[in-house]
Amino acid sequence: MAETNGDGPTLRYGKDGAIAWITADNPSRMNALTGGMWGALPEAIERATADSEVRVVVLRGAGDRAFSAGADISEFESGRTGDAAKVYDALNDAAFNALIDCQKPTIAMIQGFCLGGGLGLALCCDMRIADDTSQFAIPAAKLGIGYNARWVRPILSAVPADRAKQLLFTGRRFRSADAEAMGLITQLVPKGEIEATVRALAQEIAENAPLSVAAAKCVIDEISRRPEHPDMAKLDTAVEACFASDDYAEGRRAFLEKRKPVFKGQ
Repeated sequence: MAETNGDGPTLRYGKDGAIAWITADNPSRMNALTGGMWGALPEAIERATADSEVRVVVLRGAGDRAFSAGADISEFESGRTGDAAKVYDALNDAAFNALIDCQKPTIAMIQGFCLGGGLGLALCCDMRIADDTSQFAIPAAKLGIGYNARWVRPILSAVPADRAKQLLFTGRRFRSADAEAMGLITQLVPKGEIEATVRALAQEIAENAPLSVAAAKCVIDEISRRPEHPDMAKLDTAVEACFASDDYAEGRRAFLEKRKPVFKGQ
């Protein structure tokens, strides 16, 4: 896997076939996200979006100890007080929105600690695959932090309101089985199997027609976010683009010829 590396805490970007891997790399601090790492995430998502070879984006932490412990608390004294707090929150917000608005399917691969802003990022992904070492919490109330209203929407897309309140009121840490029962994660797998599971899932998605996957993502997201007033014209356009595509013709031919289709996203 080709990767872009940096010195110290960094966000690494790599590509392996049709899968883009975005890795939070700050293992000495459980992959806590510095301001620079938050700022790099929208650029990484844009890079994956612009690459026609990329079909799926996977977000992970370096090593197996943590997905991410959230925002790097060592920066709070200077970066999350006074006017600087607004700038820091804007970095967080841009990172969350980049994941939410990513046009390609996104998967969070979670091992170990997934806390605070790390859990926030995972919840912005389309799916969350976690191993049985994983632990989850949003400890904002334990730090005196008001949790930004914009970041509650991804929580409520995964869990009911009472569970969201339990997360935010208590700041409690939940183990993998409890997180699965709550709905925080999509699939729970044994330790040692997560990377193979995520790769297989990403590859399965990547082999399908990209326009069909994009249309499904667009429809589900729009109806989930605006259930009473979805933009049906936009959704109809996304679906109609599938029927007008070369991939639709390829899918029909492959079915009749009893072979595996080769989709090009056109």
